[in-house]
Amino acid sequence: MKNLDKIREEIDEIDSRIVALYEERMQRTMEVAEYKISVGKQVLDKQREAEKLEKVKNLVGHEENRYGVEELFEHIMAMSRKRQYQLLNQKGLVQELGFIQVDNLPFHTRKVVYQGTEGAYSQLAMKAYFGEEMENFHVDTWREAMLAIQNREADYAVLPIENSSAGIIGENFDLMLEYDNYIVAEQIIKIEHALLGLPDAELSDVKTVYSHPQALMQSIDFLNEHKDWEQVPVKNTAMAAEQVLREQRREQAAIASQVTADIFRLKILKNSINYSEDNSTRFIIVGGEKIRNRNAGKVSICFEVSHESGSLYRMLSHFMFNNLNMVKIESRPIKDKSFEYRFFVDLEGNLNDGAVQNALKGLMEEALYLKVLGNY
Repeated sequence: MKNLDKIREEIDEIDSRIVALYEERMQRTMEVAEYKISVGKQVLDKQREAEKLEKVKNLVGHEENRYGVEELFEHIMAMSRKRQYQLLNQKGLVQELGFIQVDNLPFHTRKVVYQGTEGAYSQLAMKAYFGEEMENFHVDTWREAMLAIQNREADYAVLPIENSSAGIIGENFDLMLEYDNYIVAEQIIKIEHALLGLPDAELSDVKTVYSHPQALMQSIDFLNEHKDWEQVPVKNTAMAAEQVLREQRREQAAIASQVTADIFRLKILKNSINYSEDNSTRFIIVGGEKIRNRNAGKVSICFEVSHESGSLYRMLSHFMFNNLNMVKIESRPIKDKSFEYRFFVDLEGNLNDGAVQNALKGLMEEALYLKVLGNY
């Protein structure tokens, strides 16, 4: 039996040959890319790759190595495609995305819409981003906010997209695809829920609590201490407070912000009832124009992949190959396609960055569908 050091020496020698062959193969890949560019041929050729995989599997002498060889060559061909996308970018053959670059977002004399009513967290996010003087109005639903932009009744909408404790607001991810609107900025605000009641109410009077489902979820530890209370979801925390004021029943309470208590002149029955001290919500600022700030540092995209083994991995590998940091990924079911999903991804980067352009070029060629939601 060979000793371990001898076996390792032989493996090192084989590995050096593999590296040399890999570099030689990648050089041929560049020659293939030059030819494809000259004739306008796409980088990805699925039929050619399938035939190639079948061919190399048939070269295997030991049956147990067939799967490993197939996986190895899948990776080699994927890396070859990514090098070809880089060459396309170097030659200026970049996919035109249609975003207009600006030094500053055009906010002057603009109108903003938010969902809810006065005192809603969306209003607080709007004021935090735009300031107190921006002309604004509110609507009942997030869909109405998106429609207001589409119909040019508003220039920007403020929509919650995710909470640090309760997770994503899935409907707003879906609306970003349904409407031809784009993310131009984001605003994160700290969420501090309070239990609000009528001025003459006490905590012991409460039997029914109204709030947005996310706010109820974020306050679950407190609500579990009062399991006899009925929890009633409504469209918005401020609307919950408005309902308590309107119906004038001492046994009703709302979960909303302290600001909302001041607006509707309600009594704070219990402060800081959300279970996480670091609870915050990320809001996106959405507009109808494809604009982006010159210094933008985050790219949001959505893509769909074929329903087959490894398809998501192949998409994500574009980020790894181009050394891009993916800061978020979420999946949403595709309507009328059982158990199939689309993916929403946030990346660090700017659409001017070569690495971002390389990755997007690859994704656009290989995904079933892709939309750049914004660079902000």
